[in-house]
Formats: sequence, C-alpha cells, structure tokens
Amino acid sequence: MKSLYAVIGKPIAHSMSPVMHNDLFQHYELDAHYHAFAIEPDDLADAVKGFRAIGISGFNVTVPHKVAIMPLLDEIDPLARSIGAVNTVVNENGRLIGYNTDGSGFVLGLKNKFDDLESKKVLIIGAGGAARAIYFTMAHVGVKHLDITNRTITKAENLANDCPYSVNTSILQLEEAENRLGAYDIIIQTTSIGMAPQTECEPLSLHNLSKNAFVSDIIYNPLETRLLKMAREKAANTQNGIEMFVNQGALAFEKWTGIMPDTSRMTTKVLTQLGGTKC
Repeated sequence: MKSLYAVIGKPIAHSMSPVMHNDLFQHYELDAHYHAFAIEPDDLADAVKGFRAIGISGFNVTVPHKVAIMPLLDEIDPLARSIGAVNTVVNENGRLIGYNTDGSGFVLGLKNKFDDLESKKVLIIGAGGAARAIYFTMAHVGVKHLDITNRTITKAENLANDCPYSVNTSILQLEEAENRLGAYDIIIQTTSIGMAPQTECEPLSLHNLSKNAFVSDIIYNPLETRLLKMAREKAANTQNGIEMFVNQGALAFEKWTGIMPDTSRMTTKVLTQLGGTKC
C-alpha cells in the first residue's frame, strides 16, 4: 500500500514541497505520495484525527498551524517544544511525534560553510517565528554570540528571554545594529521585508557591512532580495532562502524514510519551479 505524506496549511497552493518530495520518492524508488491539503484553523483537529484514521506516514505543517498543531500530537521533540512550533510530524507506530526542522535546516546550511560556526558573531534581524527557530537552534548547537535587532524591541527581548540555552545576546535598535554591522561575521534576515511584491524594501542599511561578512536572507521570492543585492555589491558572501527550505525538507524526509536525500537534486527541482538559477 502506498505511503501517504502531506503538507497542511492555509494557503497552501503555492507550496513547492509536493514537487520536491514526490521527485525524491520517485528517485529513491519509494512507493509513496506527498499531497498538499488546505486546512482551515477551525478544521485542524478534525484533519489530524483523519490523518490518524488513514495511517498517514508523516506530514509537514506550515502557517498558520505550526503552534496549534502541538497539543494535537502525542509527543514533541525537546527542541521543537522549546521553539514552540512544529513543522514536521512523524507517525511512529500510530504515535504522532512533532519536530522542528526549520532552524535545523538553516543551521545545517551554515555548518556546510563554517567549520567554526560556534565562534562566529551573529546578528539576527527580526523576532518572529522564523527568527525564534533559528535563534534557538543556533544557541542549541553552541553558537555563543547571537545579537537580535527588531523594530519592536520588546519582541526581541521576549525571544532572548525565552531561550533555554546558554548564549550571549544583546538586543539592538535598528540604527544601533546598522552602526555596529561591521563587527558581525554573519547577518541573518528573517523578516518578510523585501519579499515580492515589495522587492524594493530592505530591513536595514548595509553601509557598515564588512566585506568578509556572510549575509543570509530566508526569503526566496525573489531569489535575490534588495538586501542580498546590496551585500553582493559590497563583496560579501550571500545566501537566499532556498537552502533553508531545501534543508528543512531534507531533514523531514530523513525522519520519515531514514534516507538523507540529495539536497543538490532538491535545489535544482525548486529552482526549476521558481524559474531561476541564483542560490
């Protein structure tokens, strides 16, 4: 019997996960199918009950369900519980277990670029759900200096105070972060600023950016945000959101199947869907 996997959210029609995962199932000759389900918030509990009834093998969770799904599961991975959000669910002998591969997927991409990631000085722009996953996961793997800048300072303070892992953090106003920018090895942009259709916006000025810095923007539409374009023009290394998206999917696929998939194949598939080549 074909195994069923899914992604749930609302809206969900734009999701590239079905194309990415179904290609992997075919590539690894697995008798499985991945489907996108648009689930209204009020229907989430019924949807999970239905997944249990049909014996779904696993599923991804996207907005607006990443928090609401948690009390409907049988077990939550400790890192996902500390983050307070689940994006991957595994069915283990009828028990639904929740994980968060968003932050882990992002950190996996950084570890492929930095052998000494733990020693890097990092600035995170934003204090929303994505920032929380990345901040907590980086602290969890031992990065010792993680500063946060955000338009609303109290949100950034709450994020830092909620973190259960040992980390040195300063909370900065945007102007203060701009002035200190040259001190950071890695800058991570986690907000929606610069996403299509408002592509001419950027969250802060890179005037003081070090040319040796690494600038990452988790947005992948457009493939190169204005922030990344500015960073590239200053000779910094850049990364868009494709790698995080691919890696979180790869980690979910591994949890479901025991196979760590070919991320270069996944990247090519996603870029083909997006109609671009920059990564």
